[in-house]
Amino acid sequence: MPEPELLLTAYRKMVIGRRFDTQATALARQGRLAVHPSSLGQEACQIGAALALRPSDWLFPTYRDCVALVSRDIDPVEALTLLRGDGHCGYDPMRHRTAPQCTPLATHAAHATGLAHGERLKGTDTVALALVGDGATSEGDFHEALGLAGVLRAPVVFLVQNNGYAISVPFAAQSAAPGLAYKGIGYGVRSEQVDGNDAAAVLAVLTKAVEEARAGGGPWLIEAHTYRMAPHTSADDPSRYRPAEEAEQWRERDPLDRLESWLRERGLLTEDDIAAAAVAAEEYAAEMRTRFSEDPVVDPLALFEHVFSAPTPQLTEQRAQLRAELGER
Repeated sequence: MPEPELLLTAYRKMVIGRRFDTQATALARQGRLAVHPSSLGQEACQIGAALALRPSDWLFPTYRDCVALVSRDIDPVEALTLLRGDGHCGYDPMRHRTAPQCTPLATHAAHATGLAHGERLKGTDTVALALVGDGATSEGDFHEALGLAGVLRAPVVFLVQNNGYAISVPFAAQSAAPGLAYKGIGYGVRSEQVDGNDAAAVLAVLTKAVEEARAGGGPWLIEAHTYRMAPHTSADDPSRYRPAEEAEQWRERDPLDRLESWLRERGLLTEDDIAAAAVAAEEYAAEMRTRFSEDPVVDPLALFEHVFSAPTPQLTEQRAQLRAELGER
């Protein structure tokens, strides 16, 4: 079991993470975000991933993993820059040791493997952790990443958040495997399954995986069984492909409620603690609302930054053309 203090930290981060998520959903409905893919119900996975890593480790998130970003102390407005449409990435990946959020499915899995191997070649003990959805495990990039990680014995951990649906496609329609963890075995990658709605279990398994990968034990694939209680995105209608009763059944397994009950039963969490966490979450959301009321300041020429380590002749030409066009205005 994780230490009680770590579970209390997870609880506080889950309360803030959930409030962040509901506020982001509201901002999308108000038109202040282009879209928002909710993390409701998957907080234990995302916060467990963030807490299992050292500040020097790297996180490779997907578009749904904003709660993991803010749990790594990334500014919430910067975490939502991609979804607001202001830029490709609002935060400094090097500073936060967090790769830009990945929208194409599974392409970042190979990046995580490559970075982990590269860090080991440099003599560091850095671990990379890639968050992956169940739909991404059907992509070729995912299998290439696992194959490479297995051969290289790279210090990388793949956390598959199996929430039952790849957008609107249920798990049974995308894989005949008895579980997604089985996909790692064929590549020589140690594989485990965990209750993704049990924060303590997620933390225990991820912490072990990260530290064994750090010690040279090779890569891990962990399948976390969880559920997306909200729509795929704020533009989705889940009633078209799943019954309402299904979501209600999963609400009884709410990861935040489960952790709160466990901590209270053991006298580790008081009513004052619960109230303080709620107040902190509301203050967090209020600051988000205030800052999203301000128009962002963007530089069109920034489109050409961070594309290549050194600009290509074509990019240099295009940048000059845009600069000239902006000057004419």
